[in-house]
Amino acid sequence: MQGRAFVRFDQMGHGASSGRFDEGTISAWVEDTLAVLDTLTEGPQILVGSSMGGWLMLLAARARPQRVAGLVGIAAAPDFSEDLTWSALSPAQRQDVETQGRTEIPCPYSERPYVFTKAFFEDGRQNLVLRTPLPFDGPVCLLHGQQDDTVPWDTSVRLADHLRSASVECILIKSGDHRLSRPQDLACLGRALDSVLERQKEGNRAVSSVPG
Repeated sequence: MQGRAFVRFDQMGHGASSGRFDEGTISAWVEDTLAVLDTLTEGPQILVGSSMGGWLMLLAARARPQRVAGLVGIAAAPDFSEDLTWSALSPAQRQDVETQGRTEIPCPYSERPYVFTKAFFEDGRQNLVLRTPLPFDGPVCLLHGQQDDTVPWDTSVRLADHLRSASVECILIKSGDHRLSRPQDLACLGRALDSVLERQKEGNRAVSSVPG
C-alpha cells in the first residue's frame, strides 16, 4: 500500500456502469471522462487508460493540458474504430452500417456481440489521434502484451512515435494478453506508474530550477 488517492470508473455501457455500448460514441465517453476529471479531482492528474480508455485519455489530455501531468496506457487502442474495427468489416457488414445504421461483431469476452453503429464510426473519424503528432509533453508509459489478439502491440509503438513528449517508455510484455491482469502484469503496471510519477516530479524540479 502506497497511500495514493485515485478515481476509477467504467464508461457508460461498460462494466458496472449503466447504459448500452451501442448508445455511446468516443465524443460522449470523452465528455464523461472530462466530467470526472473536472468534478472529482483537483490539481494535475496521471491518467491511466486501458484499451479504448487509452484513446480517451489522449483526448482528455488534449482537452485539459493543464490538468494532465502524465499518462499510462494499458494496451491502448487509439483510433481503433477506424484502424481495427472498420478496416476488419466485410463488405456486407459495411453495407449494414450504411443501410441499417449498425452491425454486430462477436465479442471474445461475452456471449453477446458488440454492436457498432454508424454514429460510432462517424464520430470516431472526428477523434482520430494517430494521423498527426500528439501535443503532450509529460511523461508517458505504454504497456502492451505481445500476445494481445484484440489490439496489435505495434499500436503502442505507433502511439509512442506520435507523442511529442521526449519522455515516453513503451514496455512490451512478451507473454502478455490484452487484459494484462496477471499478477506479474499488475506488478509491471505498478512500476510503470512509479516511473511516470518520478519523471513527473523530476520535470517539476527542473522547471522550478530555471531562473525566472
